[in-house]
Amino acid sequence: MPGISGLALYLPPYRVQLADWCEWNNQPWDKIRNVVGRSFRMRGPEQSVYTLAANAVWRLIQAYDIDPGDIGYLALGTESSSDNSAGAVIVKGMIDDALAAHGMPRVSRECEVPEYKHACLGGVYALKGALRYLATDGATRKAIVVCSDIAEYERGSSGEPTQGAGAVAMLLEAEPKLLDVDLAGSGSASDYRMVDFRKPFARFRGQPQRHDGQMQDLPVFNGRYSTSCYVDATRHAMNAMLAKQSERHVDYFHAVDAVFMHRPYHKMPASGWAMAYLFALADGDDKSVAELRDHCARADIDGDDLMAEIAGAAPDMRARVAAGASGEDAFPIAADLLRRMRKTPEYRSLVDDKLSLGSEMMRDLGNLYTAALPAWLAAGFVQAHSDKLDMAGQRWLALGYGSGDAAEALPMRVVDGWQQAASRINFALALGKPLDLTAHQYAALHDGHPASLDPVPARDEFVVDHIGRQDTPGFRDVGIEYYRYVPSVRLVSSKAANEGR
Repeated sequence: MPGISGLALYLPPYRVQLADWCEWNNQPWDKIRNVVGRSFRMRGPEQSVYTLAANAVWRLIQAYDIDPGDIGYLALGTESSSDNSAGAVIVKGMIDDALAAHGMPRVSRECEVPEYKHACLGGVYALKGALRYLATDGATRKAIVVCSDIAEYERGSSGEPTQGAGAVAMLLEAEPKLLDVDLAGSGSASDYRMVDFRKPFARFRGQPQRHDGQMQDLPVFNGRYSTSCYVDATRHAMNAMLAKQSERHVDYFHAVDAVFMHRPYHKMPASGWAMAYLFALADGDDKSVAELRDHCARADIDGDDLMAEIAGAAPDMRARVAAGASGEDAFPIAADLLRRMRKTPEYRSLVDDKLSLGSEMMRDLGNLYTAALPAWLAAGFVQAHSDKLDMAGQRWLALGYGSGDAAEALPMRVVDGWQQAASRINFALALGKPLDLTAHQYAALHDGHPASLDPVPARDEFVVDHIGRQDTPGFRDVGIEYYRYVPSVRLVSSKAANEGR
């Protein structure tokens, strides 16, 4: 079956250490480190969501020696678009420029270039589109999916430490080198939730012009409500997937070898996965319910109250908004039970162990929105390869989520010989040696005053050269970004090289 053959990352070279951020903002470092992570990246003065994406794709092509003529599908998953007409074709244009600079043929003109948008789930939807392409009319071609995003929050908001920027490109083939993806066995869920996390255009009315010419895409969000939506959507996607499995629902949680989820911050996936297990127990057979009640008894929690909260029908999240309850946890008793279970061997086996692969490396990436899940997959393979783990045939689960809300559960298997493709993943190179920002530099970059910062020199990557300003009857390019490829060294033309110049 079709699946994933390669992964490549691009991270901007501007970093905020959360220990520093805590000092600037008088926040508790121990709590931020345990709940959120260690650091996050920021978009640079000459960068946009499209340059981030193109840089990841360019690294993928180089790392896996991809023939541009074989690429029949290039999809962009993002929620940070700044152009409502074009998307992936912008990335294709930049890649063509780099290929031409290196004397290589361009990407095929027959290549499809869709863009997918649904909050942080856009990349997973793009992945499913690529798998369907490879299973039908594109069986002899290659597909690339790039997930690229810029997560920005207002300074002083609860979301500020969960910012991030970066892109991950995935190579997909009919005969994959890393992961088989069981699309037929996947589970989907969606339900409209109004206000958990949105980006209405009304935010841009009267927005002051930034000095860097970029638009700042600060979301409208309700943190506690969004967390409840994440948990509820995860439950429904898991239920849809488990309905297609032959084993008992609860047994799957024990049988799966590794779990990778959308991670807006470090602790969220663990909470979502653990809650999904409680839901599976509550909705299961008598044996499952008895196990859940035993957990309650050991934690001194009323089992009847918990069953009333999580068994059967899901809460009406839209009704909670109408009732003014959006600021309250939809599952307080279950959350209390999990807090009391965290030190138990069962929790470590079902949650900590299942989500451990690559998790520590992810603490330095921040929130990458659509790119967070594929980045974690990349981190998992890099750790497994470094630790020389025997993973061939392992069952993996990728569980994506997008606010609004929707979720996807994709069962996967690690293929034989995965080590060769995993050895090409550029995770360490992408982390690089970033510039750690001072409080002043961070504030300036966040608010669009890049003159306060000397840009890190670009090497073998794409930058925003300038943004159009003309608005005349004969020519208009207002707001259109123009890009430039910056080689790592001065390139010599093929003709000159052949002549020995």
